[in-house]
Amino acid sequence: MSFWQIWNMSFGFLGVQFGLALQNANMSRIFQTLGVDPDKLAILWIAAPLTGLLVQPIIGYMSDRTWGRWGRRRPYFVAGAVLASLALIGMPNSGVLWVAAGILWVQDASINIAMEPFRAFVGDLLPKDQVTKGYAFQTFFIGVGAVVASALPYVLTNWFHVANTAPAGVIPDSVTYSFYLGAIVFFGAVMWTVVRTKEYSPEQMAQFHPEMESSGEHVSSGIAGFFRDFLNMPKVMMQLSVVQFFTWFTWFAMWTYATTAFTQHIYHTSDTSSALYNEGANWWGVCGAVYSGSSALFAFLLPMIAARTSRKAAHAISLAIGGLSFISIYFISTPDLLILSFLGVGVAWASTLSMPYAILACTIPAKKMGMYMGMFNISIAIPQAAAGLGLGFFLTHFFEGKAVMVLVLGGVSMLVAAALSLWVKEVD
Repeated sequence: MSFWQIWNMSFGFLGVQFGLALQNANMSRIFQTLGVDPDKLAILWIAAPLTGLLVQPIIGYMSDRTWGRWGRRRPYFVAGAVLASLALIGMPNSGVLWVAAGILWVQDASINIAMEPFRAFVGDLLPKDQVTKGYAFQTFFIGVGAVVASALPYVLTNWFHVANTAPAGVIPDSVTYSFYLGAIVFFGAVMWTVVRTKEYSPEQMAQFHPEMESSGEHVSSGIAGFFRDFLNMPKVMMQLSVVQFFTWFTWFAMWTYATTAFTQHIYHTSDTSSALYNEGANWWGVCGAVYSGSSALFAFLLPMIAARTSRKAAHAISLAIGGLSFISIYFISTPDLLILSFLGVGVAWASTLSMPYAILACTIPAKKMGMYMGMFNISIAIPQAAAGLGLGFFLTHFFEGKAVMVLVLGGVSMLVAAALSLWVKEVD
């Protein structure tokens, strides 16, 4: 496929990540504004991995078996975009904790409906020698979307003078308007891909992926078939899942506790209605933009590094840089120096979003691409669920309430993932 064809098929991920980045940068802030104690944040955040655990395998299984006027994956893009955009509008108007928690479940489920088919989209439409490039494009758009979304409250506050503080229990306008803009971008970007990209028909897919017919494999049906395929997943998928456990434990720790770590460790406040707290929360958004921008730029270096070494070596190097960057946050006392740490975090984020999928896409049958990509999300959801259940306990009983230590723990976990990456047996 040409440059612009890959560009168009990947552009929708800008919108998907715009919504995810708003969620990742602001949900802890919203929960704390509504009165949640820091040690309870992780259990509320567990909505995200649990919805992914349920939704992505189902959507992958269903989209493998879908074909109609709008194609195979695109109907799910549209459904997810509509539902997620409505949830983004509703979130800053939730008003009370139980409503915000409920909307988070809906919002994350909707994002997953749109996101999972995008992963399979690359395997559907690109030959194997372009798969790494395809996931690099996705990572680029993920980075661009997350840069703007993460920095949006800061930009609205400092460039357009939108209020960044509000009475106790009220979400600031800078956050509210960011979510409104996010709904527009999410829907618009996904629809760009839906309109500008044509999917292959089942007959064309059989020609494009001749192994679908020659392998003799059939698409399993029903619950029994689903679990049979799960139990017979490719060996490399099992190996990558172990790496994913320690990787995504770290990302969950960051999204859940970065706001609290910044406001405690750097800004020395826990008063959610104070200007200092909201300044610190905005600065976490800026650092979110930094790591996202770093990942967008590094995404195009990853295929070159992988070509000179291997995909697993490129992934290991990237995760090691990220792990050390997380640990460095403990030794920083001024906001500006956090930029350096999050440049390194972005290197790990770029690889997390591309290398495991590039390794996996070259090993799984084309006719089961969506299902196995959905199953692979289990390796993302389980470590986040484990972190959601355990990090609050660690924060209270081992870290004396110091949220920065959760980020250090995440750094150690990512170094373990880097070492385990070298154990993966990838297929060329």
